[in-house]
Amino acid sequence: MEEEVPLPEVNIGMVGHVDHGKTTLVYALTGVWADRHSEELKRGITIRLGYADATFRKCPMCNEPEAYTTERICPIHGVKTEILRTVSFVDAPGHEMLMATMLSGAALMDGAVLVIAANEKCPRPQTKEHLMALEIIGVDKIVIAQNKIDTVSKERVLENYREIKEFVKGTIAENAPIIPISAQQRINIDALIQAIEETIPTPERDLDSPPLMHIARSFDVNKPGTKPEDLVGGVVGGSLARGRLRVGDEIEIRPGIKDDRGNWQPLRTEVVSIMASGRYVEEATPGGLIGVATKLDPFLTKSDKLVGNVLGYPEHLPDVLSELTMEVKLLERVVGLEEDVEVEKIKMNEVLMLVVGTAVTVATVTSARDDIVEVKLKRPVCAEKGDRVAISRRVGGRWRLIGAGTIV
Repeated sequence: MEEEVPLPEVNIGMVGHVDHGKTTLVYALTGVWADRHSEELKRGITIRLGYADATFRKCPMCNEPEAYTTERICPIHGVKTEILRTVSFVDAPGHEMLMATMLSGAALMDGAVLVIAANEKCPRPQTKEHLMALEIIGVDKIVIAQNKIDTVSKERVLENYREIKEFVKGTIAENAPIIPISAQQRINIDALIQAIEETIPTPERDLDSPPLMHIARSFDVNKPGTKPEDLVGGVVGGSLARGRLRVGDEIEIRPGIKDDRGNWQPLRTEVVSIMASGRYVEEATPGGLIGVATKLDPFLTKSDKLVGNVLGYPEHLPDVLSELTMEVKLLERVVGLEEDVEVEKIKMNEVLMLVVGTAVTVATVTSARDDIVEVKLKRPVCAEKGDRVAISRRVGGRWRLIGAGTIV
């Protein structure tokens, strides 16, 4: 009899500098290689958000931390392990150009594992940038995985530990547990699971409000050459922020698509099926990433066309905004550069890149006084008061994180 594994109830981001071992660690925890896209396999980089689920378990007979595992049967005692919970890992890209993807993924994270390789000096630019991003989006439940300890001397592991401690001082990760591991050799993965269980609780969820889902992926699942009568509708993927979504629900997707006259038209459709953790479910709740099959023309959903949209019940979604007023808090220094560059005040007519939920949009500043900034968006967003916004500006030819805003 196959045991029923619970659906994921919490989303945990896997963040850190490129090549520090995030995807390998997701694999060590879940058995799923999150780099599932052909372009990524060629480049070996996680471009779109990869995800994979792991069911954490505990052996009733082992001591801690050895008791923590993802195995159904304890390899030492041969007894069945007890299920703790299922978690969904969001593997965020470490490349600086892809910071926008990382920030939009942060909208889906309840906590994060910050992966720092022991064989390089800490912090690397992206390690700094990712920690800042977590701080900006408000992800404060963090576990630090000090990876690749099998590749360096014991002295270096200790020296690197001191570097990490120094680096996180004064940040949201100041008191985060630091677990020395090797993802490749699967060393100390049990201690890491224990730290995640103790540090990143499942948040209280609002199940009574109408559903709201940020779309993080969208695709056409039809193979080329499928007969017209066999075509299935477009699929969108993401995570519910609140409420319950059921098969058969009438849904709206905002802002939707641009019509011939340049106006944005919301899309209305129906939920045909919901896939969570590789199985079909009748109802989805927050926690974990879900795929929602719809009756939309797959042309509308292919190649992530609907990323950044918000899905929910008609008449119950936030407004579509083409202008925003934000209360802004700037960082002292531009993040992600090797050298120190001070963040200058936001100026009139300046062009910024904003990430709101999973939406990435370019904005022109129409008013900037003290910490209140008004912008006109090139592409509208579906958002509400109180939503957080990550703000980047072009520095040295690249978008760099400079601060955060709250929609007022």
